[in-house]
Amino acid sequence: MIVKYTDKELDLLARLMRAEALGEGNLGMLMVGNVGVNRVIADCLDFKNTRTIYDMVYQSPGGFSGVDSALFQSSSTTSEKNLAKRVIRGEYFHPATNALWFYAPGTGNTCKTTWFNQANAGKYKNHCFYEPAQGVCKELH
Repeated sequence: MIVKYTDKELDLLARLMRAEALGEGNLGMLMVGNVGVNRVIADCLDFKNTRTIYDMVYQSPGGFSGVDSALFQSSSTTSEKNLAKRVIRGEYFHPATNALWFYAPGTGNTCKTTWFNQANAGKYKNHCFYEPAQGVCKELH
């Protein structure tokens, strides 16, 4: 386990992963989970005071738009919780391995080279992932 969590936080992370990436399948949801966990462990940039899953999910400004989605409102399933446990245990999936940000550029659009002054780490389906330069967030690299 790379971050501590409560049962409520496990549910929050699973719901966030679903709300942000249900259309991307399990792998896309796992990548969103990677970004969330990275924000909890990274003591840098916009995430210096983000130490718990709860803090990460509800961070403002800079949080996730998925918390406003109907997909976020209902309880998570056992399958979704199992996906969340995988990223909490430290499973990483490229290009989200060291990413702190992601966004969906829209159908047919390419990823920006940088976003929030961070380099593009790659794209999976409709999401572009961005990571800080090596050495900026020592917990990630």
